[in-house]
Amino acid sequence: MKISLGPEAWPRPTPSVVSSVVVGEAGTSKVVAVDLFAGAGGLAVGAEQAGCDVRLSVDNDRWSCETLRENHSHEVWNEDITAIRGRDLREALDLSVDENLVILGGPPCQPFSKAAYWVDEGKEAAFRRARAAGKTVDRPSESPEVRPDERRSLVDEYWRLVLESKADGFVFENVRSITHPRHRPVLEHLISEANRTGYETTLFFANAAEHGVPQRRQRVFLMGSKISKPAAPAKSHAPAEKSDELELLSFEPVGPALQPFAGKEYFEPEEVVTGKWAEHLRTVPPGWNYKAHTAWGGHPNPTWETETRFWNFLLKLDPDLPSWTINASPGPWTGPFHWDSRRLRVPELAALQTFPPGYQFIGPRRERVRQIGNAVPPLLGEAVVRGVVATFGAERSAAAPELVSA
Repeated sequence: MKISLGPEAWPRPTPSVVSSVVVGEAGTSKVVAVDLFAGAGGLAVGAEQAGCDVRLSVDNDRWSCETLRENHSHEVWNEDITAIRGRDLREALDLSVDENLVILGGPPCQPFSKAAYWVDEGKEAAFRRARAAGKTVDRPSESPEVRPDERRSLVDEYWRLVLESKADGFVFENVRSITHPRHRPVLEHLISEANRTGYETTLFFANAAEHGVPQRRQRVFLMGSKISKPAAPAKSHAPAEKSDELELLSFEPVGPALQPFAGKEYFEPEEVVTGKWAEHLRTVPPGWNYKAHTAWGGHPNPTWETETRFWNFLLKLDPDLPSWTINASPGPWTGPFHWDSRRLRVPELAALQTFPPGYQFIGPRRERVRQIGNAVPPLLGEAVVRGVVATFGAERSAAAPELVSA
């Protein structure tokens, strides 16, 4: 099954696409990109909008690869990344001497997500409940060992392919909690290795809403180039109350983003909410979560005590504000829900991620939602990739021979 963003999808700003970058008097140098852990292709779309020639996407998930093939003309490998070598990439790309190679990728983020450490021994949850009750308590200071997860090694596999392919630049993406004390050594090791092997790097903490995405999605990017230090993207948007002062645009609200998909022709049976907490959801105001049914939230007959549920339990969108992070594998009561007390439709989720009109997602609904939720918002990806592309300017012609792609 496939779903398409219709022709009237969210009217995102049209990017000024850079099709090539100048390299001194030698002519133009095309930036060729490979997207590892590609998923549905959000980062690849962003790279294309930034002027890259994306020639290859790699993912081990069948549904994601079908989505990529449906929307892109470049080569797609449904492969385990551990079985691929850098020379395989270079042979497939057939690079010329005036082409720069950039490796994109966001290794699976689950090992570094908050769910991997938030509820250890119940101490963090107990602290939050005590704080909500007005008690003065010390926050738990212990840093227990990282939970075993074989996917952590995929960061090393990503970096291995950057080195083996002799890439001129790279973009690494992951969740903000990779900077948590438990996980930060993984990130610090990656930065150290990049600097040791001749890359200049920039660590960029992104809030997607600050770059025109109608979603407050927090992510970390490590940008690297053999030529010069990439510039982090400048913010283009800010909260409405600060935008005039900062001379920026206001955050994009979800209302206009979802409006094109409000018609009955976009109805999905799975959007209907039934069951134990359906009535509770119906009475949650826009922009609130389960706390609307607590004494803290002013409910006369509270059902829950605050800080006893995850924050996105019965979480409902406010049409006048950006969305919270779209979840890749939501439970039956995990938001964000539409302010009309229903689940979001697949094209609505895609619009909140700024996938372009007409982009199609292949697979059962659960798989389509997972692909969208795991993706880098293309509009954010474009802003980040542009920072690396910009380093391949006139300086490229003066680079040492060993830095030139063969």
